[in-house]
Amino acid sequence: MSPYDPSAFPPFAVTVDLVVLTVRRHALWALVVRRGEQPFQGRWALPGGFVRGDEDLAGAAARELAEETGLCAHDPTAPGVDNGAHLEQLATYGDPKRDPRMRVVSVAHLVLAPDLPAPTAGGDANSARWAPVDELLSADQASTGLAFDHARILADGVERARSKIEYSSLATAFCPPEFTVGELRRVYEAVWGVSLDPRNFHRKVTGTPGFLVPSGGTTTRQGGRPAQLFRAGGATLLNPPMLRPEV
Repeated sequence: MSPYDPSAFPPFAVTVDLVVLTVRRHALWALVVRRGEQPFQGRWALPGGFVRGDEDLAGAAARELAEETGLCAHDPTAPGVDNGAHLEQLATYGDPKRDPRMRVVSVAHLVLAPDLPAPTAGGDANSARWAPVDELLSADQASTGLAFDHARILADGVERARSKIEYSSLATAFCPPEFTVGELRRVYEAVWGVSLDPRNFHRKVTGTPGFLVPSGGTTTRQGGRPAQLFRAGGATLLNPPMLRPEV
């Protein structure tokens, strides 16, 4: 058997790209950064960057999230911390021509967070903003659209979010630690892009074991009569699921 020779294989780099989603103004928004250097200088892109030699993929994703946006990833070992964003691996993208610099494989991650203030750009990004998902995906990808193959990655992340809130409690990741059923309903409406019947929605979510737990408080932040506050329960999978209406 001949010895292993690393130089016999073409070099390539690994990056992490982040699909950061939140609900704002009753719609689904994504975080984008304006690239400060080539390639695609001046174009909007998903936040992300190269994986360092001494870090794993989750660590690289969390670092890029903090460096380029000022946001922090939720630490599952610290359940008392409520301001972290949900972070999970989405998919891998390896088209040989996806990056004009060299062969680059990207491991995309999905990040879900409550409505957050304006992000702080860093790294190779010179500005960052929240933008409506519909606006980003409808742009002319050849001229004003997202850099690289980020429109495809964004579309995949949006579909992952839309699918997962059907059968998991992930929709609560878009909410503050305590929220009303009405606020949770508006998350589903924003992510799915549909209108839901308030009474039917209330019956489903409060009747699903482990989905919501009353916090003991009420709020009038929505106006009108005081609304009961809930927090996420212990269930990770919903039974029965919240089926997405056909549109």
